Amino acid sequence: MGKIGYIRVSTEHQETARQEALMKQYQVERIYAEKMSGKNADRPELKAMLEYVREGDTLYIESISRLGRSTRDLLNIIDVLQRKQVTLVSSKENIDTNTPQGRFVLSIFAALSELEREQTLQRQREGIAIAKSQGKYKGRQPIPIDWVKFGQLYEQWQSGNITAVDFQKQMGLQANTFYRRIREYKRKIT
Repeated sequence: MGKIGYIRVSTEHQETARQEALMKQYQVERIYAEKMSGKNADRPELKAMLEYVREGDTLYIESISRLGRSTRDLLNIIDVLQRKQVTLVSSKENIDTNTPQGRFVLSIFAALSELEREQTLQRQREGIAIAKSQGKYKGRQPIPIDWVKFGQLYEQWQSGNITAVDFQKQMGLQANTFYRRIREYKRKIT
């Protein structure tokens, strides 16, 4: 049942004093602080804090923007906190996930994120359709395959002399492409 604080400013020149004062008001026992952009979630102190927090803890932040700038990153972080049953308190937005109102606000964030994601995918599909109609988009080109080498390795794999992983490495293929090429090869030889 610990009180944990997370403080972040974007640059070395910004001060954390205001956020630190807020943490004192909340009587936070442990603070994770960093001077780093919130553009990505790959922040050492953020990761350490998310690893440290346990069920029953409360995480205090000055504002939601301290956790993350992108809605997706923010929701991923909130998801981790919820799975660990950690309460989130954000001073600026007056959010406390221990209350029905706090959970409601978070559900709105989640709905907005889903809408944003669906709109992005829709715009992407529309853009691809336009590019295809103009002959500018042909999709990803298949990786060229040395079918003679593939056939030799296929025989070794079928006889148990090499593993699928060895086969993939020798051909330089990822698993999904490898299995797609196996199906393609089987069609060729039958």
